[in-house]
Amino acid sequence: MYQLAFLLFMQSFMACQQVQENGLPMAADLAVASVAGQVPGKAPASATNIIFQSADGGQTWQDISAGLPAGLLAEGFLAGDGELYLGTEHGMYRSSTTSKALAWEKEASLDDHSTNISAGSAGVFAYNNGGHFFQKLKGTGVWLPMFTNFPGYSVRTVFETKSGTVFIGCDSGIFKSSDGGKTWKHVFEDGWVIHMVESGGVLICTNQGGILRSTDGGEHWDVVLSEGGVGIAVEVIEGGFAAITYNTESETRRVRTSTDGGKTWQPIDAGLPPSSLISGIKQLGGYFFCGHPDGIFRSSDRGKTWELLLPSIGKKVFNLSVSGNVIYAVPRDGGC
Repeated sequence: MYQLAFLLFMQSFMACQQVQENGLPMAADLAVASVAGQVPGKAPASATNIIFQSADGGQTWQDISAGLPAGLLAEGFLAGDGELYLGTEHGMYRSSTTSKALAWEKEASLDDHSTNISAGSAGVFAYNNGGHFFQKLKGTGVWLPMFTNFPGYSVRTVFETKSGTVFIGCDSGIFKSSDGGKTWKHVFEDGWVIHMVESGGVLICTNQGGILRSTDGGEHWDVVLSEGGVGIAVEVIEGGFAAITYNTESETRRVRTSTDGGKTWQPIDAGLPPSSLISGIKQLGGYFFCGHPDGIFRSSDRGKTWELLLPSIGKKVFNLSVSGNVIYAVPRDGGC
C-alpha cells in the first residue's frame, strides 16, 4: 500500500514541478523572455500575481509583488519577525514588513539554489534538496553554512522545536540533532517526511504513509492518520492540529482537525469542492483558511461551511502563511 501511495503521490508531486496548462512558459523560457522583452533604456515590467496579503481577515487582498522580477516562480515562503522571505528559481528575496512600503531585495550572499526557508531561533534557515544548509544571523545580512555533516539526502524540511532540537525531514525519513547539528540520529526511516509542527509537547509530521505523531521528543513515531495513505500538510490550530491527506483511491485530498493532541481526527471539508490539489489549511483568529484550486476559502465555523474569498489565478493554487494578523498567499502550480 505504501508503494502505491508513494507512486501516486510522486506522480502528483512531479506534476507540481511542471507548468500546468495555463499558457505560462517554463522557468528557463521565462528568464529568456524577460531579457528579450526588455526595451533598452526602460525599466523592466513590474511583477504581479506572485504574492498577496490580507490584513482584514481575507476580506480584501493586496498584490505585494511590485519590486520583484516579473515572472518569478515561487518555491518557498516564510513570514515572521518583521520580515518576508520568498524563495524562487532565481534565488531568495527578502522584504521588511516594518517599513512603510514593502521593498524586495535579493539575498545576494546566499546560494541561489537554497530556495527553501524555515524559522530558527538564532535566525532563519535556507536550504536546498541536495542537503546544503545556511542560517542567517539575526540583525545581519550574513548567511553561515550549517549542518555540514548531515548524513541524509533529498531534504524536504528543517524544523527547530521550542527546546532547540533540530529535525530534518528527507526522503529517507527523519534525522534529529540535540546539539546544534554536531551529531545526528536517524529516528525514523520508513519513507519521506515533508512537513512538521509542534504544540503542547506533541510533534506531528507528514509521511508517505499518512500523518505521524511523537510524544517523546521525536524519538519514536506512530501513524495516527492513514486513511488515503499520503500526508500532505500539517498545521497548528487553536486547541490542536489540522492536516491534509491524499486519498489514493478517490484521488482527492481531505482536510481534518484534531483536538486531542493528534490522537483522533475529524473531517472539516464537507463544504469544500472535492480536489486532488488542496494545498494548505491555516487559522487566523476565528477563521480557517484553505488554499484550493478554485481559490482561497474561509470558514467562520471551524469547517462546517466555507465561502470563496479570492478566486484562483489561472490554474494555480494559493499556498498560505500567517504572521500576526496578516495572511499571505503565494499562487503555485499544482498548489505544491
